[in-house]
Amino acid sequence: MSRHQDRNKGGKASGRGSNNSRGKSQARGNAPIKKAAPQSSRAATSTSGKGGIRLNKYIANSGICSRREADMYISTGQVSVNGEIINEMGYKVNLDDDVRFDGRRINPEPKAYVLLNKPKGFSVTTSNSKGMTVMDLVAPATKSRIQPVGRLGRNATGLILFTNDDKIMQKLTNSKAGMPRLFHIELDKNLKAEDLEKIKKGLTVQGKKYEVEDLSYVEGAPKKEVGLKIRNIGSGIIRTIFEHLEYQVVRVDCVTLGPLTKKDLPRGKYKHLNQQEINNLMML
Repeated sequence: MSRHQDRNKGGKASGRGSNNSRGKSQARGNAPIKKAAPQSSRAATSTSGKGGIRLNKYIANSGICSRREADMYISTGQVSVNGEIINEMGYKVNLDDDVRFDGRRINPEPKAYVLLNKPKGFSVTTSNSKGMTVMDLVAPATKSRIQPVGRLGRNATGLILFTNDDKIMQKLTNSKAGMPRLFHIELDKNLKAEDLEKIKKGLTVQGKKYEVEDLSYVEGAPKKEVGLKIRNIGSGIIRTIFEHLEYQVVRVDCVTLGPLTKKDLPRGKYKHLNQQEINNLMML
């Protein structure tokens, strides 16, 4: 493994296609619109539709269509809210309402994909915490409700991905497939060659087997620095592996996350993935 240096530049990208054609409307990333008659229809009553966002904007924010097109679909009874067809212009909904277009539930938020180069001292959690969390670092990135994919210890550093794309989250955290991550690890002493081979073959600790994809010495560095490639586990598991062989982990840095690298991404900074990077994640 060669020494890791920050590499790739990534620009902002919305994660959506660039086709803005207003010809025949098609859902971007959704099935073609069907013209089936609604099962039931009613205008909103005086006690409904008092949420915080107009229904047409909610639909447009999902990327399905424009607001003008959303008005057309609402008026023709193709949109339901919490199980009832709504055809009133100006109807308002809350973000947690069950809004369906053509029978399919829609997400009002644009998809967001944010990559952070995490510094030490930040915990990876979405819950309110007295200490500093990674959510504090990425809060300015987007209004979408993003979540971290995977975990890193508070004192670990390196790459962590945030998204609100459920499909990507499920794919990358799948226990069998998952997302390969490369860690640069520094130990308190040189790693013996025989211990390196033991880890590569898989270690059993307290009845549980820990397998890695690869382990090697960092080229040009002391043998206490190693590169470990593993899927979907954080620094807690890494410490378990090395402490079982009587090594103390001094430093853990995630240098690659699937196809994503730290190129031109300073510590403590984030970037939005560009479309090519998103496509590369989809292909994992």
